[in-house]
Amino acid sequence: MVDESDVNWISEVSGVKISPEKKICVEGKEYVWSSEFDKIRVVREGVPYGSVEVLSKRMGRPVKALLEILGLPQTTYNKKKLENSKFESRETELLLRMVEIMDQGLFVFNGEEEKFLRWLGKPNLSLGGLEPNQLFDTIVGLDQVEGALLRIDSGSLA
Repeated sequence: MVDESDVNWISEVSGVKISPEKKICVEGKEYVWSSEFDKIRVVREGVPYGSVEVLSKRMGRPVKALLEILGLPQTTYNKKKLENSKFESRETELLLRMVEIMDQGLFVFNGEEEKFLRWLGKPNLSLGGLEPNQLFDTIVGLDQVEGALLRIDSGSLA
């Protein structure tokens, strides 16, 4: 487990600490990355199917919504989770990217989780009128959501 004192925090806004280190904790194990090469390692290793539940709670969305994003039937998910299986690279990369977007969004919205979660569910002109959470099914879509968050953070239209 990463001790908070061991992490080099780069910013703190309204009590939200932002670290160059990203992580998702699933079933007692931390999957941590602080560089693109670390992320490649985690993607190749895969994260457990239980990570869907962790991320769904964080995103304020039902597990079923994340399974739809991943294109995964509920029955397959249930079976793989019971077997303690790990996701393949594509799904792992999507999940890790979602973690990064959630961290960035909380930073941009000054730690106001409810406000950020509302923003994810509202149509956005800079995203072609789509809700940000409608773009979570592809890396390109997640990149667009990141761009919108960067525009908000810089004070531009988003």
